[in-house]
Amino acid sequence: MDVFDLMKARHSVRRFTDRPLEAEAVAALGAEIDACNKESGLHIQLVTDEPEAFQAGKPTYGSFGGCRNYLALVGPKGRDEAFGYYGERVVLRAQELGINSCWVALTYKKGKAKAEVGPGEKLHMVIALGYGETQGVEHKSKSIADVSDCKDGDPDWYRLGIEAALLAPTAINQQKFRFERNGDKVKARPGFGVCVKTDLGIAKYHFELGSGKDRSVWA
Repeated sequence: MDVFDLMKARHSVRRFTDRPLEAEAVAALGAEIDACNKESGLHIQLVTDEPEAFQAGKPTYGSFGGCRNYLALVGPKGRDEAFGYYGERVVLRAQELGINSCWVALTYKKGKAKAEVGPGEKLHMVIALGYGETQGVEHKSKSIADVSDCKDGDPDWYRLGIEAALLAPTAINQQKFRFERNGDKVKARPGFGVCVKTDLGIAKYHFELGSGKDRSVWA
């Protein structure tokens, strides 16, 4: 699937069917998580068939229903941007496998999450996974001008990167990030709000996919 089609297809889903994750999908996600952890030094974990964190046996918990699978974003403190970058990398792999998702900072029972947290680590947040009752809905987005200095005459790769970043999920759909270009380099910075450093990591991963650039693009 084209990366833009993949990003456009992914929407936050909070209500899931009771269909278990397919074994092939679990193996593919495990391989992606292993690659992310090796590259980043994080300790991201896939938890499957676990009903307690989201109270999956009850009709709803908060705005969630039926969630029995999730990614636990575990790793050293102070790595918020990395959690966003690598968490979204796994999320888009899940979407490619037909698995729906939702980033979750608060609406789950943190003490019930079945994640291994080592010395010097913390459970940053989780990402709900499963086969959704629906595919979710598109949300209103800011414009390119709202989040960047992109203007007519700028390189296509820069505009495409910004367009991809605007497809990134952010806390309460706030999209509080900004991109500024200086030649072949781009400076990305967070705004003010909840989870903005994590959101920036997600947006930067989208930017790389959309622009075709690698991490060397960042100033």
